[in-house]
Amino acid sequence: MTTHTRPKNLPAEERRNVTVEAVIELAATTNPGDITTAAIAKHMHLTQGALFRHFPNKEAIWQAVMKWVAKRLMARIDKAAEGVESPLAAMRSMFLAHVTFVSEHPGAPRMLFGELQGAKPTPAKRLARAMMKQYAERLNHLIEAGKACGELAEDLDSQAAATLFIGTIQGLVMQSLMSGDMERMRADAPRVFAIYQRGIATKQDMAETGRTTS
Repeated sequence: MTTHTRPKNLPAEERRNVTVEAVIELAATTNPGDITTAAIAKHMHLTQGALFRHFPNKEAIWQAVMKWVAKRLMARIDKAAEGVESPLAAMRSMFLAHVTFVSEHPGAPRMLFGELQGAKPTPAKRLARAMMKQYAERLNHLIEAGKACGELAEDLDSQAAATLFIGTIQGLVMQSLMSGDMERMRADAPRVFAIYQRGIATKQDMAETGRTTS
């Protein structure tokens, strides 16, 4: 984990980004609910007063963190699927890209889970829900395209398949967080996706995939 030194002479937007990254770093080893503004300031070698010059309160910091996670995760999976003609291959690329993102930023899913589990309808929680909805829409589009081109079973429940896709990643993330071994998640991801693929792909597509990988 990188420890931030005091950020000097940085533009306001960059200072905010440094703060967000500091929170995500802290969340990798600390329960997000236990992260205080004092802890953030200490991690960055700043005073709380300096921190609050860029954020009015802790809620604003959490909102910025969710924006950071949503923007970068969605950009990562969109780039992974870009230019991939096969919908199923695009889904695999997205799956692996998501797992890689989490392995690089283990604090990100901890922040996301923390917000989604919270009882209060905070701005950060609304952002987290909006990101999950956007993600599901991306998947639904690919799944429908896969059904249309014959890669995926025609009678496949698209919504359930999208839910299972995200849930499978979440399961990998939770196991890795509990074990403290994020690299194992990256090693397991291709094999786990192969099992998911067997459940949604047509028999013909599975046969073609087997010939390609053999």
